[in-house]
Amino acid sequence: MLIGGVTMATVAAGAPTGLRALAGPPEPVVAEARTAAPVWGECTMPPQPGIERDPRQQCATLKVPLDYRAPRGRTIEITISRIATAQPGTRRGILLSNPGGPGDQGLDLPSALATVLPPEVLDQYDLIGFDPRGIGHSTPITCGIDPATPRSHVLPYPAPDGGIQRNVTFARTTAAACAEHSGDVLRFITTANTARDMDRIRASIGEPKLSYYGTSYGTYLGAVYLSLFPGRSDRIVLDSAVDPGLVWRDMFRTWNEAVALRLPDFLAFAAERDAVYHLGATPDEVRRTYDRLTAALDEQPLPNPGGPELDGNVLREITRWLLYFDFALPSLAESWQEVAAAVSTGSAVDAAAVARRARLGSAGGVTAGDRAGTADVPADNRIAALYAVVCDDVAWPRDVALYARQVAADRQAWPVTAGMPPNLWPCAAWPTRPVEPPVTVTGNGPRNVLILQNTRDPATSLRSARGLRAALGRRAAMITVDQGGHGVFGLGSCADEATNTFLATGILPARDRFCPAPSPAGDTVRSATVPFIPPAWPL
Repeated sequence: MLIGGVTMATVAAGAPTGLRALAGPPEPVVAEARTAAPVWGECTMPPQPGIERDPRQQCATLKVPLDYRAPRGRTIEITISRIATAQPGTRRGILLSNPGGPGDQGLDLPSALATVLPPEVLDQYDLIGFDPRGIGHSTPITCGIDPATPRSHVLPYPAPDGGIQRNVTFARTTAAACAEHSGDVLRFITTANTARDMDRIRASIGEPKLSYYGTSYGTYLGAVYLSLFPGRSDRIVLDSAVDPGLVWRDMFRTWNEAVALRLPDFLAFAAERDAVYHLGATPDEVRRTYDRLTAALDEQPLPNPGGPELDGNVLREITRWLLYFDFALPSLAESWQEVAAAVSTGSAVDAAAVARRARLGSAGGVTAGDRAGTADVPADNRIAALYAVVCDDVAWPRDVALYARQVAADRQAWPVTAGMPPNLWPCAAWPTRPVEPPVTVTGNGPRNVLILQNTRDPATSLRSARGLRAALGRRAAMITVDQGGHGVFGLGSCADEATNTFLATGILPARDRFCPAPSPAGDTVRSATVPFIPPAWPL
């Protein structure tokens, strides 16, 4: 039987291979006696794009077990950073942070947080950042992916007719390349092992507990840490939440509804400014413009000198990721305007102009290699780490027929995302099976977690946040803000004051709260003092 030109078979050509897994999950205890104290010094690596590194920030390297089943065996390096409190007499402990991803570097997050957290918080904490294992300057992995690969291939958009043969081929070749380039390290790049690394960081600094600020994927990492080490958490803030019961295929599938709920914010924005963008005078007209442009590009992609052609899926992906941020809506409108002009004339698109606009709010452009590589960080590291985490955390189905059916169903039910969310990733052909089951997130432990969530987040939906809220039970309180976009803290809503109060005093809201959007609600200018803009990569 054929569906979309794909033979109904398993994606992987052969049986999973890899290192012999030791029996049982690792013990949740991190032996503090074997964790050497960090030796702090200058951060010599280039700063992360978009963050001005604070001159007070220092860096150090820790060695951690590659496999926590064999804690005395092979080690890898984790690079960490610190901005020490200027008031050591009032110091409470450490505030560790993670920016999400999976795959994003967090080494310079302390520099970003230091610009916006109030003195009553900064006085109490050393701000600690780190590049998670496999990422950035922490023994980075690679899959050897060509940086010119379109993001609409890295995220599995099906062909215009709904066929997924190209996705199957990409999954097979990429999975094999990941194994070839990253070898034995690959299968240990997991959320649970990163959480164990976090506890090594805590232990190395000599702290009995850690406080934590995590965004997007960082909320899942934080929830896993809470569940592995329930007695070692102090004050935990989880911003834009992943449902731990959905990792990872079902979590990505929530993008269908999340993007559909968020898109009307942009349709209204563009319609109100039809005199500027000429995309339609009503939201319905703007939506018809989108449908017309994607259909035209599906049929006849535009030439793009110096890069991959601009097809309907590239426009869909530009739209999806610029919906993450209100401040990026003008850039999204300009991108549609640029494409509309090129479609009407059949000319080559001004790729440079589209790329400049698309980069706003993201860490790169319209290609997979969002950041150029450096001497010690491969160009595809971000993508490789994304695949490693989501493929190693949990096993994916290998039946091509399942993906083909779900793609066909979701293309009909959720046309904006065109069947991408349920489609297969390289995980469907991954060369190894997970070394342990996903960590069960529970509400065991003290009431010390604050969840922040927008109502119309295109990446981590309100439905997803409610899943995390339910999993944590009495441990958590949740603040929901009536606004669109990905990321809550720093936008001026009541969530900001509650977060700062919690970090400074430990006082959580007595019950879950709902906040109106900050005024003026129609503005698209995001405050320049936002501590961290979560990357449009996927979570």
